[in-house]
Amino acid sequence: MFYSGYVALIGKPNAGKSSLVNALVGEKVAIISRKPQTTRDNILGIYNREDCQIIFVDTPGVHHSKNSLDRSMMKNVRSAIAGVDLVLYLVDGTTTIDDEERDYINHISSDKLVVRTKIDISSQKPFDSDVEVSSKTGENLDKLIGLIKGYLAAHDKPFYIYPPDYYTDKSIKFIIAEEIRENALNNLEREIPHGVAVEIIRFDERDDIVYIDADIVCEQESHKGIIIGKGGSLLKKIGMNVRAFSEKLLDKKVMLKLFVKVEKDWRNKPQKIKNLGY
Repeated sequence: MFYSGYVALIGKPNAGKSSLVNALVGEKVAIISRKPQTTRDNILGIYNREDCQIIFVDTPGVHHSKNSLDRSMMKNVRSAIAGVDLVLYLVDGTTTIDDEERDYINHISSDKLVVRTKIDISSQKPFDSDVEVSSKTGENLDKLIGLIKGYLAAHDKPFYIYPPDYYTDKSIKFIIAEEIRENALNNLEREIPHGVAVEIIRFDERDDIVYIDADIVCEQESHKGIIIGKGGSLLKKIGMNVRAFSEKLLDKKVMLKLFVKVEKDWRNKPQKIKNLGY
């Protein structure tokens, strides 16, 4: 039998959704950061095996909406739940679940599995779950896939929703923009990351080289200097990391130019949010 279908991953920020998608798919589909609410859009990670194709939908963390960007993110979560065969609700195994989250889980009307993550970390908190996994060590990932198959459509012959060599639905431009944002998130002070976005303004691919220009968008003039760093040091570090990632991804030489642009209060501008792809 061949199994195929859609599975949404939801849960609080930093529950390990993006790490799990990347571990299952075997490719870097979604960016990872210790900063909360890193994922802003629904990102598909496509798991391909001889007997199945599972489309994992990585969603933004479940949280209270404070601005237009937050509302857009929570809309993405609701749309993901509505159109899938199964919901995986991820619980960070190192934190204590509260009554609000417990009620949220209980009110999910779709078929669901509760997945406890980060079991490789010693400071575990008790909570009943359907399966416990570690994205870092791979523990119980095969068990999770086996459970998921029980909720998917079964076919007598291979039935691929996406071509079997695809591992995501996102464009190369989106992947590189997110890589820039990940590097910025992981190198910036706590109060800045939520106000940072990335927009690719030039992507010119030729036979042996790719020219990429990108704006790192921030909300305040004071943040611009922090992102650039002393003598341009931080921007240079981000550029070096992203260039190396992009050259490996594209298998070509990459000429990358990064700029920092101030767009005041962009998170409350729906058109700007749409332009940035969120």
